[in-house]
Amino acid sequence: MQQTAPDLIVHGTPAFRRMSAALLMAGFSTFALMYDVQPILPLFTAQFGINAATSSLAVSLTTGTMALAFIPAAVLSDRVGRRSIMIFSLLASAALTLLSAVLPGWTGLLAMRAAIGLALAGLPSVAMAYVSEEVHPNSIGAVMGLYIAASAFGGMVGRLGMALISQYTGWREAIGLMGGIGLVAGLAFAVIAPQSRAFTPTHHDLRSLTVALRGLFADRVLPLLYVEGFLLMGVFVTIYNYVSFRLEAAPYSLSQAAVGFVFLVYLLGSFSSAWIGGLASRLGPERVLWMPIAVLAAGIAVTAARPLVLVLCGIAIITGAFFAAHSTASGWVGRRATRNRAQASALYLLFYYLGSSLLGSAGGLAWNRAAWLGVAGFALLLTLIALMIAVRFRLSHQTGRC
Repeated sequence: MQQTAPDLIVHGTPAFRRMSAALLMAGFSTFALMYDVQPILPLFTAQFGINAATSSLAVSLTTGTMALAFIPAAVLSDRVGRRSIMIFSLLASAALTLLSAVLPGWTGLLAMRAAIGLALAGLPSVAMAYVSEEVHPNSIGAVMGLYIAASAFGGMVGRLGMALISQYTGWREAIGLMGGIGLVAGLAFAVIAPQSRAFTPTHHDLRSLTVALRGLFADRVLPLLYVEGFLLMGVFVTIYNYVSFRLEAAPYSLSQAAVGFVFLVYLLGSFSSAWIGGLASRLGPERVLWMPIAVLAAGIAVTAARPLVLVLCGIAIITGAFFAAHSTASGWVGRRATRNRAQASALYLLFYYLGSSLLGSAGGLAWNRAAWLGVAGFALLLTLIALMIAVRFRLSHQTGRC
């Protein structure tokens, strides 16, 4: 029996608060475990004798394998349920993170980082489908904003915690602590996440999956949103992969712990994503998306300045603008896809994390060639392409074609 609108979770109810708290745990753990090694990439270059682009594989392999597993994870969640897949993903990724803390050698670390990506695949795309099914359409923007805010907070704590702890205890001990925190967050999610009430099992074969994907790519908006995710995430990861190299080198020569405090600006991402989620719900995402992307371009330009205070201001602007843009685009995918939501979400995140993996590593080549000016120029080019797409959305909405 199909669920009616009054049965869906709405803002202000106890079920909404449980959903929000569960997604807080999920977003926090996912992004803490995904990016905890990012601030210690310079440590990897020193300990294993590799360059900056090679050290970025510790991040890129995780996001790359996760991206490739999104579609299989979404298909599996159609059969066994969203909540079960999310619980498994959280617990498995935490356990693998604990294991990665004790495996010796660069090759072993990379293999485990790739495995963590596979385990994490069962959460981001399925979470979007879970929210889209269980939450009333008028409340989706708010709850997705909270989820992205939790993701920002998790990314901040993972990076800052790793930078601080590894300087005083060693990076292996720091990774082990992150794994333990992830395990606690996974258990908390299993206890408080609302049971699925709108989920209806779907059994896909290759033909039905192909038809579903073809229908999603035939949509006028969704494929462009996937490109937006690819570009925006590529920009963000490129900036954060190599900002540690810049700040630890002359003329700044900051310590690893001091660089770690830069990640406190992730709090801006928490606020900006929650705020713009409500704005997009009121005005429509097609009227909002271009705004944070334009601010993102301005932030990248500011980082090209030499004074440290301007560099840090630019990073703050980039962080707040990125999370606002991502919150808007990802929430729009859930609203736009009235059918095959799990596959629609999986495709968005497939492109999103391929941007992290491919463009994030490509940014290392820009760093090797022209240091930070190369990184900033590369990121600005990607951002301007994303801005052109967002402006097209705005113009299409004005003419009634979007």
